[in-house]
Amino acid sequence: MTAEDPAITAELPNPIRPKFWVRDADEIDRDLDMIRGLGLTHFPEPYSQLEGLVSSGRGAWVVTAHDQILEASRNPQIFSSASGITMLEVPAEFNEFFSSMIAMDDPRHARLRRIVSKGFTSRTMSRLEDSVVEVAGDIIDGVLGSDSIDFVVDVAAALPLKIVCDLMGIPDSQYQFVFDRTNIILGASDPEFRPEDGDVLTALLTAGGDLADLMGEVAQDKRGGDGTDLTSQLVNADLGQDELTDADVASFFILLVVAGNETTRNAISWGMKYLTDNPDQRAIWEADVEGLANTAVEEIVRLASPVTYMRRTVTTDYEFGGVQLHEGDKVLLNYLAANRDPAVFDNPHRFDVTRNPNPHVGFGGPGPHFCLGAHLARREITVMFRELFRRVPTIRITGEPELLESNFIHGIKHMEATI
Repeated sequence: MTAEDPAITAELPNPIRPKFWVRDADEIDRDLDMIRGLGLTHFPEPYSQLEGLVSSGRGAWVVTAHDQILEASRNPQIFSSASGITMLEVPAEFNEFFSSMIAMDDPRHARLRRIVSKGFTSRTMSRLEDSVVEVAGDIIDGVLGSDSIDFVVDVAAALPLKIVCDLMGIPDSQYQFVFDRTNIILGASDPEFRPEDGDVLTALLTAGGDLADLMGEVAQDKRGGDGTDLTSQLVNADLGQDELTDADVASFFILLVVAGNETTRNAISWGMKYLTDNPDQRAIWEADVEGLANTAVEEIVRLASPVTYMRRTVTTDYEFGGVQLHEGDKVLLNYLAANRDPAVFDNPHRFDVTRNPNPHVGFGGPGPHFCLGAHLARREITVMFRELFRRVPTIRITGEPELLESNFIHGIKHMEATI
């Protein structure tokens, strides 16, 4: 029997199914360890809320080994992003609308990333880093005096949402609007965010369209102005043939507000959970907040792995991990599993704020799709925990995390904390 034999995979817990990820963490780690031991493993397509509206596809190979994820990431000409980054089989236009450049291959990917990177100047990043400190302080001001809070909603989600909206020049009055629609886009498989009529595809398209319309209004308002936000820079820069269309700007905004908000929100949420569960590690970090910030943040990102996987599609027949892949095969790079690979990480399930080296793939593997916002995300996580240690030293998670039912985002929806 092989790792794609239905007699094996039918009996295995399927990490492609969203319900796999709403179980106890120890159960998830146990099953991922078992799957890793089998090597590259093919799983059937999960039951989808979009069944009947999009193609169900033919399943996917799940990659859990760290070295194999590095190999795939370094070979985008074989492991393509252009057919989509999730399991869904949808038209290319749909992928690009919701995923922008991360659902493209070079040269289109390189062109858009090059243009957008021009907005991530040292001046812009310096301004944002100063803003992170101010915003984190305002968030803590808002929860001081409360006995109990929802740490995810009141703290973890508030920081990256504000920073991303400020980066793009979105008015404060639209923050809740943006927050609600990003929840729909990334939480469509979860009962809390699933539409009552069950029409998930329409809900996704409506949420995406709402964000695109908002970005269109903001971009139009910024044209011809002298604003310093990223939208102003993108719509007013003399880019020649590289000029962005309104659709390009809208798609990039959806990517940024979804990726930049959700992933950092969940890194901060999981980080607080890990620190509560491991008081020895919290004490170590609190004793040297600045000195251990780098290693502690990298460890949070490693263990949290906010983006569980990214899909690649094989462009040609290729032998990979001892398995013969064929053109068109879907391959899921499971970052969370790779970040627990015992071949790379000693005692991989342990949270260790001093872990060094820490070659995790929490921001994606090496290659052209490494996270453009990694530096900003690290800054946000660092500042939030520094301010929490300084101003709310007694904060603790007291409720079990309410997990997001998703195979794509390793997310927490709600989690009670006491101050």
